Amino acid sequence: MVDSRPENVSYSSIPSGRHKGKTHIIIVGAGIIGVCTAFYLTRHSKFDPEKYHITILESKRVAGGASGKAGGLLALWAFPQQIVPLSFQLHSDLSEEFGGEDEWGYRRLTTLSVQGDISGQGIKGKEKSANTQQRKSAVTKNSIQVKSDLETEPSTLPESLNWIDKEFITEWNQLGNEQTTAQVHPYKFTTYILKECLKSEAVELLIGKVDDILFDEETGHCNGVFYSPSSTKAVYDQSIGKKYELEGDKVIMSIGPWTTKILPDCPISGLRAHSITIKPKEPEIAPFAIFSELKTGPRKFASPEMYARKDEIYVCGEGDTTVPIPETTDDVEIVSEKCDELLNYVSCISSNIRNGKILKTQACYLPVVDIPSSSGPLIGETNVPNLYLASGHSCWGINNAPATGLLMSELILDGEAHTCDISALDPSLYFDASLIYDSENDSEEVEEEDISGDTEDEDDDENEEDDNDITAAFRVRQ
Repeated sequence: MVDSRPENVSYSSIPSGRHKGKTHIIIVGAGIIGVCTAFYLTRHSKFDPEKYHITILESKRVAGGASGKAGGLLALWAFPQQIVPLSFQLHSDLSEEFGGEDEWGYRRLTTLSVQGDISGQGIKGKEKSANTQQRKSAVTKNSIQVKSDLETEPSTLPESLNWIDKEFITEWNQLGNEQTTAQVHPYKFTTYILKECLKSEAVELLIGKVDDILFDEETGHCNGVFYSPSSTKAVYDQSIGKKYELEGDKVIMSIGPWTTKILPDCPISGLRAHSITIKPKEPEIAPFAIFSELKTGPRKFASPEMYARKDEIYVCGEGDTTVPIPETTDDVEIVSEKCDELLNYVSCISSNIRNGKILKTQACYLPVVDIPSSSGPLIGETNVPNLYLASGHSCWGINNAPATGLLMSELILDGEAHTCDISALDPSLYFDASLIYDSENDSEEVEEEDISGDTEDEDDDENEEDDNDITAAFRVRQ
């Protein structure tokens, strides 16, 4: 299990108090989106550590979800195209500045789509359409089609691709070259950038689970969060701790598929993806990303993806929605059979993998935007003033994190995003952030402690009246 406390990263469950008297920016979620947002905020020309303070709240583990378990593919042909070119360039710039090749495995790749037949090897695959023409022109990346404009090549693969057994490949085409595709190790990238944030001393990391948004009862504006301190080792249990109020001037939600646990009307769901990492038998691994379509039987195909890192090969499969989003990233269910299937499929076309050693079996949830007219992400201020959203990046969260962070810094400190036109990604167009769940828990007494510096007691009568005003599945925060 990945440690939530990377080397030299300090954290607490109670704020230091350094935010008092300053403009306080709260970022919920210490994944790659939240961390990049904090990073670019500290680099903005208007950011003054004497005037601003950033608190990152993480329920369990830094990069505990897809930010630590994704493949880390970067591509100029990703989506949405409003931000992809910027983000691809920012990844390159960050690598050059901080030595990303050594620190987080940044390198350029060649990306191929391959088709093969492993049906004679006794492997059972999931039944899929046998439309040959479709398989020649597109490849599916976690249920999202990536089209290729290049012609299908003969069966002879590039000579430099030394970890795929060419005799099982029938056709292939090139999706990207070293000018258009690259990779990072997501966990290493996220934790490195977080360390850079913490060096400013204007950023602090709190381990605590946000339970709700704090609203000003007169204006309806967001002015903080309710959260419960949580242990990185123990299972979260709301009954064992207090619920705290943490006031903030701006609140940014960057918790991916967990967004709807706080903002139930938000059209973001979770797609679970299993993956494995393998240490191949031969240590020299040519830099390729492979999208495969493998025939496993009559009208049956499997589509594992393989990304060659410097010292391991990452393999992932198609996503599923069979299990709802759990409480935290620690609670994500890993189905061992799905990981075994992945290994069996790729072992059929790679003796280097077959004779290698499994390092990890894991699963994570990708945040998918459920809007027919948009593939996401949603970036910007919601219809609740001072409450922002940066989520719904699907399988391109690693790719688009730097651009998202930069754009969020502009929205927070300039009042608008000017590097890219992200008007179509405005979350206020798609849902009402003022809605909350109708729950029996709303009427239960919760011990709260105000750690914002405000010592005035809450009006108990007003709270009781509000608790009793629940008449539907959702209600509007007052």
